[in-house]
Parts: sequence; C-alpha cells; structure tokens
Amino acid sequence: MQEQILILDFGSQYTQLIARRVRELNVYCEIHPYNHIPPITEHIKGVILSGSPHSVREENPPKPDLSQIKGKLPLLGVCYGAQYLSHFFGGEVGRSSSREYGRANLNFVNDQNPLFKNISHSSQVWMSHADTILKVPDNYEIVASTHDVKVAGFAIKGETTYGIQFHPEVYHSTEGTQLLNNFVHGICGCKGDWTSESFIDTTIAELKQKLGDDKVILGLSGGVDSTVAAVLLHKAIGANLHCIFVDNGLLRKNEFENVLDSYKHMGLNVKGVNARQRFYDSLAGLTDPEQKRKAIGKTFIDVFDVESKLDKDAKWLGQGTIYPDVIESVSVKGPSATIKSHHNVGGLPDYMKLKVVEPLRSLFKDEVRRVGKALGIDPALLGRHPFPGPGLAIRILGDITEHKVKILQEVDSIFIEGLKEAKLYDSVWQAGAIFLPIQSVGVMGDERTYENVVALRAVSSTDGMTADWCHLPYEFLAKVSNDIINKVKGVNRVVYDISSKPPATIEWE
Repeated sequence: MQEQILILDFGSQYTQLIARRVRELNVYCEIHPYNHIPPITEHIKGVILSGSPHSVREENPPKPDLSQIKGKLPLLGVCYGAQYLSHFFGGEVGRSSSREYGRANLNFVNDQNPLFKNISHSSQVWMSHADTILKVPDNYEIVASTHDVKVAGFAIKGETTYGIQFHPEVYHSTEGTQLLNNFVHGICGCKGDWTSESFIDTTIAELKQKLGDDKVILGLSGGVDSTVAAVLLHKAIGANLHCIFVDNGLLRKNEFENVLDSYKHMGLNVKGVNARQRFYDSLAGLTDPEQKRKAIGKTFIDVFDVESKLDKDAKWLGQGTIYPDVIESVSVKGPSATIKSHHNVGGLPDYMKLKVVEPLRSLFKDEVRRVGKALGIDPALLGRHPFPGPGLAIRILGDITEHKVKILQEVDSIFIEGLKEAKLYDSVWQAGAIFLPIQSVGVMGDERTYENVVALRAVSSTDGMTADWCHLPYEFLAKVSNDIINKVKGVNRVVYDISSKPPATIEWE
C-alpha cells in the first residue's frame, strides 16, 4: 500500500488546503474526522491535527483519541491541534489579549529543530486564532516565537511531536511549504513517490485484482471525472467495461449528442440512454435543493438498475466520485456538517445488486486532470469546466419544467461559447448561468415586458474547495448580456454573481 500522512479534521476551513500542500510534496494523505480515526497501519507515516473553529476551553471541546499516535508516530498540531497538545497535557491555553488574525513575522526560530530547518528567522506566517498558548508543559520546548505570540511553535522532548500556532498551508505563510516538507519528508521519512504515473500504475493493478473478470457498468457524463475513471477502468478490464451516458434532460445544449460523438474516438463501449421524461417526472413540483438532488440521484439509480438488468453479468457500478465529493458529503458529530448531498456518494440501495467501484475517490479535481494528461486523454476533454451531477436542476431555483430548462440551455450556451470566442474559457475554473425564481419589468421596443432574470457565474479555483469570482471584462459581460436578452425569449435581465467561496458555494443550490 501507498505510504500516507493522516490528517485529523477538527472542522477548520483550511483542512483541505493542508491535504493539498502535502500532496504537492508527492506524498499521499487522507482527511478523517477527529472522532473517526482509521486503523493506524504501518503505511501511515505521520499525523497532522488541523485547526478548528472550536476552543479547547469550551465545555465539551473536540477530543481525539491519540493513544495509538502520540509518542508512537510523528505528530504535528496546527493551531487548535497545537493548543490541544498543550492544554490537555499539562499546559495552559487562554484567551488572546487581542485576536490574532493575519500576517505576523517570526522573531525567534530554533533552526536546529528539524521542523524549522531552513526557515528564516523573520519568516512571515499567517495567524488565525482567538486563543493562545500561555504555558507549555514541562517537557515541551519553545522552538519559534513572534513579537506577540511567545509559543508560535513547540517540540516535545523525547518525541517527534510538534505544535505550531500558525497555518503553514496558506499562501501568506511564505515558508509554509518548507515547514511541511521538513515534517513530511524529514521527520516522517516519506519518500515522495506519489505521482500521477505511480497513481495510474497502482490503481490499474488494484482494479485488476479487485474486479477480475467481472463486468462493470459506468455512467459517463462527458466531464473530466467520469472520463478519466472510464479510461482507468478500460485499461484494467478492457471490453468488460460497459459505459452508459444518460440524457437526464438537464444537460447543456446539444451535450448528449456532442459527448457521444467525442467518446467514439476513445475506444470506449458507450450506450446513450434518453431518460429525459423520467427525470422531469421525478422532479415535478420539487423546489427544495436537497429534494431535487435526492430525486435525481434516485432516478439515476433506477435507470442504471434497468440497464444493469439488460446485462445480467454486470456486477459493479463504476463512478467518477472525487475527494471533494466525499469530504462535502461526510456528516460528523462535532465540527463537520454536510454541505450538500452528492448523487454519486453514499452507496447503492439494497435492491440494486451492483457493487460500487470508484477509481478517483482519493483525488482532487486538478489531480484528476494531471492523471488524465498522463493517460493521454484529449486536452479539450480535460480542459472542460466542471458541471454538476444534477445538471441544470440546481441552476434553476424553484421548480423544474422543460420550458425553464430550454431557456437556461440557450442562456448557458451563449455564455460558454462567448467565453470561448473571447479566449477567456481556459482562464475560468467553472462558469454557468442560473435561472432565478423572480421576474422583472423590462421594455423591448415599445412593449412592456415582465420576464425572467438570469444570473451569470464564473469563478477561479484550483479544486473547487475555495473559489473567487472572475473579474471578467465589462465589455465582454455587456456583449453577453445583450446577446442573451436579444436572442433568448423569456429573459429580460442579466446579473453577474460577484460572491466568493466561502461564504457562497459555486453552485447556487
């Protein structure tokens, strides 16, 4: 098995960023809730405790069971993690005299300590906490300080256990990557051999062993995730992979035909299934986003159940689930909460006899693209913007009708094609249009109109966990708005969404 770093999550907004930074060092890592620690095997080379919105001084603070970790494996506490290691082992944590947020500079560094090797004595770090460590236990050594924070970093004598009260994973900690490298490679001894190529070789070998001569049905969407998953499965089991592309009536304009055509040249066995009316019927009258997602998920399963019975030898359902899907769908007692349900996370109903195989479950989106590139997949397919599994259903606020879908498809087409023509598409992570459940007064010619409002959304991101709105040129937005209003009957107002994630999610529902 692959060597890995285990990250225990206490609910910090930065936890996923820690994982990304560790993976950028070519070391595999996984995030697990602090109260659902996986078995500690020989493959886990070290553990990182994340920050948290909670305080160790609360009545019932998050408390992990570190009996199999502390003193036995290299351990790094970040922010809350550091305060936990101090407060509950003989030290003292109290309220900061002033809330410590933002940039700070170290004014003391023990660069003989392995965690701070090659870290500058005035290195800039990023603070984000309301509590501070007032006193460390007797066997703890202070190894870094700032002007305002005496215990910016500590080490436990006789252990490979460390704590820092700043966030090395954020961009503003200018030598944060060096510090994580010191921990992951220097202290934990990781080899750093987790690359796209090694992932492909390992995954194909694991799929061959897991699936044997079994047949797999996989749902293609035309997106990056399902495409890369299909190619990996195809390399592992060849003709035993049967791909299905379902038209749920919620795709982009002409996408069903275009996607089927693109797969013809990839050697994949793909069958197109028109299930539009079935999805429209399942969504009739639903307005709540979660109900819509669940209805779509159930209908997808029902469609695949029918298709799987046509091929009685199929034993597995392949899915393009990726790591952010898994993280966002995990509900943990304590800091984490389900942000939204993902239709492809959580297993299958009992009546469906297929087992699930998810080759990409451990990867972030940009990692999936790198794997796809290493597999030789067409860059045009790999460069496609992410598109939500529930499709336009979660970009139509309120109830879903075929009429609304057709309006939004036209709007979306003008926006996306406009981005491509203006050579802006590749600089945008994800873009789309949202049909709002409001109408507004307008004037067209000499007539008064009372028609629909659409919002345009374009964001920049690395993996979708955080995102910033794109500052598209005013001239471009003006042209797109004008084209939409002139060409799409039923729309008389266009607005542009300038919200970042957090607090706003990329999709509106």
